Amino acid sequence: MEKTLNLLMGRQLSGPQLKTLGVALDSTKLKQRPAVIVKKGRIFCQRCGFQAPRANYALPDKSYYCPACLAWGRLTTTMSLYSIPEANDFKKYSQDLLEKKPRLSLWQKKAAKELLQTVKRKQERLLWAVTGAGKTEMLFEALNFALLDQQRVCLATPRVDVCNELYPRLCQAFPKVKSCLLYQNSGQEYTYTQLVVCTVHQLLRFYHAFDLLVIDEVDAFPYVNDRQLHYAVTHAKKINSSTLYLTATPDRYLKQQIHQNKLAVTCLPLRHHRHLLPEITLVKLRFPKQKIEERTKKYLIKWVKNKIPFLVFVPQIAMLKPILKELQHLWPTLNGECVSALDPDRLQKVKNLRTGIDQYLVTTTILERGITITRLNVMVLQADAPLFSETVLVQIAGRVGRDKDYPSGEVVFTYQEMTFALRAAKKQIKLLNQKAEQLLKNDEMSTL
Repeated sequence: MEKTLNLLMGRQLSGPQLKTLGVALDSTKLKQRPAVIVKKGRIFCQRCGFQAPRANYALPDKSYYCPACLAWGRLTTTMSLYSIPEANDFKKYSQDLLEKKPRLSLWQKKAAKELLQTVKRKQERLLWAVTGAGKTEMLFEALNFALLDQQRVCLATPRVDVCNELYPRLCQAFPKVKSCLLYQNSGQEYTYTQLVVCTVHQLLRFYHAFDLLVIDEVDAFPYVNDRQLHYAVTHAKKINSSTLYLTATPDRYLKQQIHQNKLAVTCLPLRHHRHLLPEITLVKLRFPKQKIEERTKKYLIKWVKNKIPFLVFVPQIAMLKPILKELQHLWPTLNGECVSALDPDRLQKVKNLRTGIDQYLVTTTILERGITITRLNVMVLQADAPLFSETVLVQIAGRVGRDKDYPSGEVVFTYQEMTFALRAAKKQIKLLNQKAEQLLKNDEMSTL
């Protein structure tokens, strides 16, 4: 029973969910609060934060339910949420838990120090670092401090693909720390661990659990502008806790918070290998065609000749197979596949590209972030489509040149009509490179 009760530490579950675990509702260790409350004619869900006029969600027994988090088990005004307060029941370590300290540049060390101080002071901070700057490695000192201090730590991200990239790296960095990976259909059962890596949706099951909460890719869909997920983040961490937000492309809200001095920020415009970001090449097309035109084909021919793996991004799932067929017709001996969020084999397909089994992928924006390939070029077809925002375009460009052995590459965006997003993405990368050049110049001056 004690082991079962540990599964509720820092969690929040409904009565039916407790019964499946074999936990009696009258256990003295359980804390309970109403699952859904009614106030001034409106319902308010205490799990996901949804609120609306109660009349819209009435049940035959005159109770009311929350429609927003039905996928997590129905909650009504007659039900309670049960939890056990987080007790930080973890082993105490006297030596560093970080297996091997990464080699950091002077600027990375400065950023890592600021993150560490933020955790020590139980504050919030945004790490705004360009793609490939080594954000995860800069986190390690802060994570090491928190874990040694017996704090419970969570790294949450909107994308499953990012979870799968992060988890093995963290397990390798902190092999002595018990950890778990949580997302829908992950294949792992929940266990009580000091370190949790999960999608932000999984935070709906936690309540005042974490001393340190790290939100990676904080600007990514579906977290950005989702009130339910923001509510989950707020309630998953303890009242006295620290929060670190990570991104290469902060949205307007985050920039506003920084400008108003409501959020501390650490900015790093230079990649770990000290090379600039590959800049965008824009290719204007005369006609909107769902195929590869001659002006863009020359880039692909060059990449294939030089045996450089590449991604071709398209704005619609319907374009995946036609573009793939065209590439297969052009190069019948090359292996390539298409991938989208609906593809159950997408992780394996990314692995095939990484290991050289495939030379290219035709993809939707599902691979805009959370994928690192040693050597890579990218092309975006119809980059003027509304789906391709400034953030998405900058993230896509950031897939290129991430490895120190291949720090450059080509980023090609095709378009028919110039858009604000295209201009802004190109401008943002130029500005970041100017700041990076200034950093390098200052570094050279300091060594004279």
